[in-house]
Amino acid sequence: MQYLHTMVRVGNIDESLDFYCNKLGLKEFRRTESEKGRFTLVFLCAPDDLERAEQEKAPLIELTYNWDPEAYTGGRNFGHLAFRVDDIYATCQRLMDGGVTINRPPRDGHMAFVRSPDGISVELLQKGDARPAREPWSSMANTGEW
Repeated sequence: MQYLHTMVRVGNIDESLDFYCNKLGLKEFRRTESEKGRFTLVFLCAPDDLERAEQEKAPLIELTYNWDPEAYTGGRNFGHLAFRVDDIYATCQRLMDGGVTINRPPRDGHMAFVRSPDGISVELLQKGDARPAREPWSSMANTGEW
């Protein structure tokens, strides 16, 4: 068995791509539009997974945008996406500077959570050992759900 992708339905493709690509740092790998099915599929990969994505078409995130308006609720029921990052503090700072709420700050230097515009939880995990605790992260409170 091989992991291929995770599908996330999105309500606004532009907001979602801004979050996943411009703020989180994923790269658009492939896009499919279906006039007959009235949907757009955008496949994304982490920059460090680009070579694997090209060879294996995995691991990817599939953003599914249905052209006909539809309300998506209960993003937390989905669970979460998880990404390993080189520097959890720098990643969280970049996201926060981009207007993303850090729902669960990296107080432990190891793990943080943010949410996409559609309410999907995204877990960020420090690559290797946890970073030493430091401010403002170590005393930052949780915000909202994660």
